[in-house]
Order: sequence, then structure tokens, then C-alpha cells
Amino acid sequence: MYKFNDLRAIMELLRSENGCPWDKEQTHKSIRNNFIEETYEVVEAIDNEDSALLREELGDVLLQVIFHCRISEEAGEFSVDEVIDEICKKLIERHPHIFADVKVENTGEVLKNWEAIKQEKKGRETIKEKLEGVSKALPALMRAAKLSKKSGMEIEELEISANEESIGEELFKLSAYAEKHNINAEQALFTKCERFIENFLEN
Repeated sequence: MYKFNDLRAIMELLRSENGCPWDKEQTHKSIRNNFIEETYEVVEAIDNEDSALLREELGDVLLQVIFHCRISEEAGEFSVDEVIDEICKKLIERHPHIFADVKVENTGEVLKNWEAIKQEKKGRETIKEKLEGVSKALPALMRAAKLSKKSGMEIEELEISANEESIGEELFKLSAYAEKHNINAEQALFTKCERFIENFLEN
């Protein structure tokens, strides 16, 4: 059975002078969308509760990780070993209830500690810094949810039921309405997120 170091060695060979022409030409940006596609395929496998497919798709995601790490290692930036070292340190740091003497009563306290440690580590203290820390690369709907949560904004009640089916129905209608009028709903929400941050910072 092949192991992690075998995958690493294969990628090094593919990127070597006598390796694969296609693999050698790739950059972080050229395979950017591949990472996104593979991630969504993992999600689909999870949703379908298909363990065989999940195993395969996780392998494809791991390939993307190794690919990016190799590109950076060749550029003298970092290696996969440094990536692993950093995530191990992060896990230890953000689980003080396991690796230190912090006491927690429930999952809520665990998540609260995680977020507090994360913000402190990244030097984000103000709401402005927290909002700017939400990745612009997230799907617009996911980003909007994170921005509204981190801003603590008051949400006015809508004339629809607050359940998954009703919300899904309205979002579907809104997407169809945007399409009918030749408006990119994803881009529209992205733009709204940008304006939300700008307006929030101005007030």
C-alpha cells in the first residue's frame, strides 16, 4: 500500500525535469479552480453518504494540497512539512481544554474559545478587522452569512417562515428572478457584501 511519502515522491517526479509536461507547467493560479471543484465533489460524496466516493474525492483534494505545496517548495517558500507543522501547532493552540488547563462545559464554550484564540492570534480586535478577515473567495451566500454574524447586525423579520424549506423557496425564487433579468445573483450578493463592509466602516 502506498503511503504519504510515496504521494510526495510521485509529485516531485511529475514536476521534475523529465516529468510530465502538463504538471510542470502548472502554477497556483492555473490549478486554483481544480481545488474548488474537488472540494465540492467531496461535499457531494458526504451528502450522498457514499464512503467509497468520499475516499476517492478526499484523495483528489489531498493531491491538490501536495501539488500546491510542491510548487511552493520549488519556489523556496514552504514545504508540506511546514504546512503539517503549522496545522499541528494550530490544533494544539486552539484546544487548550485538551492540551492545557482550560476548563469547558460544552461545545458552545469550545467554539467560543476557538474564535477568541483565532482573533487574538490574527490580531483582529475590532469588528472592522473581523469583517475584513472574512474571505472574499467564499461563495457569496456563505460570506453574507458570516458577515452578518460577525457584525452583530439586527435582522428585521421577514414575512416568511423561518425554516429551511421556506428560506430555500425564497432564495430559489430570487435566483430565478435575477436570471430572468440577466443579473448574476452571485455577483450581486458579492457586491452587496462589499458595500455592507464599506457602509459598516463608514458609520
